[in-house]
Amino acid sequence: MKTRKRKIAGTTVTTAIATAVGDIVTKKQRIAGLLLLAGLLCLGGMMPVKAQCVAKNEAFQSGEHVMYDLYFNWKFIWINAGWAKMTVNETTHKGQPCLKTDLQSYTNKKIDFFFKMRDTLTCITTQQLEPLYFRKGAEEGKRYTVDEVNFSYRNGKCIVDQQRTLYGKTDKKHDEMPVCVYDMLSILLQARSYDPSDYKPGVKILFSMATGRAIEKQTLIYRGKENFTSEQGVTYRCLVFSLVEYVNNKEKEVITFYVTDDRNHLPVRLDMYLNFGSAKAFLTDIKGNRHPLTSIVK
Repeated sequence: MKTRKRKIAGTTVTTAIATAVGDIVTKKQRIAGLLLLAGLLCLGGMMPVKAQCVAKNEAFQSGEHVMYDLYFNWKFIWINAGWAKMTVNETTHKGQPCLKTDLQSYTNKKIDFFFKMRDTLTCITTQQLEPLYFRKGAEEGKRYTVDEVNFSYRNGKCIVDQQRTLYGKTDKKHDEMPVCVYDMLSILLQARSYDPSDYKPGVKILFSMATGRAIEKQTLIYRGKENFTSEQGVTYRCLVFSLVEYVNNKEKEVITFYVTDDRNHLPVRLDMYLNFGSAKAFLTDIKGNRHPLTSIVK
């Protein structure tokens, strides 16, 4: 497979994107992370020789509101498990105008009886999508964790300060990276602003991301184009990607996801292969989108 490269602001970059939420590729995979990953489809890599982590926002605007339904497969029966909501709004951070993105993922009351999930993720970026702050509060069953990441930039490096709080104990980690590092949400925002039109099936997309515990590397593979028809009867022209991990040098598919082949680059469907079965997420509503959904097949 080839690894695609691109020039951004005069800097050579590996076509890499980032983010698939750290926990997606672990045994405790999270729906919130799965939704975030879908947005990565279109990012043309952000790993320059020196950290210059800005991008021009071409895909979304303040006021965007996206909703998803979540489903789990239990003994060959698909069950509505809950919902996820993502919003983007303007804010200020340390006196400068910024963007604040929130993602909430909740299981419904029926699923709560077996496993309760209340995940809330927040990130703050500059208007140029440079990450500044990230927080993830995850209530999953009887376990509650808080991951936080602070980003700063000095001498051409990305300074990443992470911490995880669990059961009252906080573990911290400090890294100084010569490349851009993103969190689960800021990388999604960057990803949506890039043009994947020159991708060919089989292209591998490499990326790094701060999870609150570590900086991890992952791999996406572009599969090609395919139409998807939602339960509402709307057919979308989509780009199809897979997140894979490697176990004993063998490729294992973790997620297949479908994103609109238009300027919005919205995830509309995700097929997730979990250790305990499988799950799906479907777009149900979008408000405040910046561009018309020209990927809809009429």
